[in-house]
Amino acid sequence: MQIDESLLADIRSSVSRALQEDVGSGDLTAQLIPSDAFSDATIIAREPMTMAGRPWVNEVCAQVDERITLDWQHDDGDTVAAGAELCTLHGPARSILTAERTVLNFLQTLSATATVTAEYVRAVAGTDCRILDTRKSIPGLRRAQKYAVRCGGGHNHRFGLFDAILIKENHIVSAGGINLAIDAARKLHAGMPVEVEVESLDELREALSATAERILLDNFPPGLLKKAVAINRAEGKPPAALEASGGLTIDEIATVAATGVDYISVGALSKNIRAVDLSMLFRSAN
Repeated sequence: MQIDESLLADIRSSVSRALQEDVGSGDLTAQLIPSDAFSDATIIAREPMTMAGRPWVNEVCAQVDERITLDWQHDDGDTVAAGAELCTLHGPARSILTAERTVLNFLQTLSATATVTAEYVRAVAGTDCRILDTRKSIPGLRRAQKYAVRCGGGHNHRFGLFDAILIKENHIVSAGGINLAIDAARKLHAGMPVEVEVESLDELREALSATAERILLDNFPPGLLKKAVAINRAEGKPPAALEASGGLTIDEIATVAATGVDYISVGALSKNIRAVDLSMLFRSAN
């Protein structure tokens, strides 16, 4: 997976914060281990997973002790079987023990997002529908979780409030209506595509008449989604990209994708995750 400069800076910063939170002024228990003891440690998957988080693990080890070396058996985006070895670490035993929890926290959390995303992506296979993330992320880990979504085969929605316009229900009420909200967006941010959230077919038509580039269909059941797709094709000049959203579960996703919508946004990719079960097992190296 590609790591650009902004993500690399975020990795360094988030790892630094995580280590400060966990290690603070020093690892008291690791001091029980002789300072000259070296060990090998292997990270093992205890359940099937899609891996994400390798750059964060590398950065944790680099910040704790540059003498720690890592031999990876899998890369981010790989589908990994239960019992598989992900990585072997070699270095000072004290340092690996200090890094252990932070390493596992990042790898378990980001692999959880990648694994859930991969399940949703598989569920819509054979359609043209793409799975999107949302802003419902763990505070401080948004950029990391969006990376993990890509590892799972999903796609990123807007990163935050600053890089895209999404006019939602409360914006519409505050602005005085869909047309007024879109007009204001075009005047303030000329050339930037506008997405509008709608809750009925009437609102869909209103957004189409204002030529919104993208329309979010909030909590539309499958039958209503099919009608929305048909209206968009018949009345959109040009048709808008349609996004379905609203607490959709893995069991519902294939039916929603089959309606013909272009995107499905799923907050559960980053919000409702359960950490993947991993272990780090030590063995003495000398």
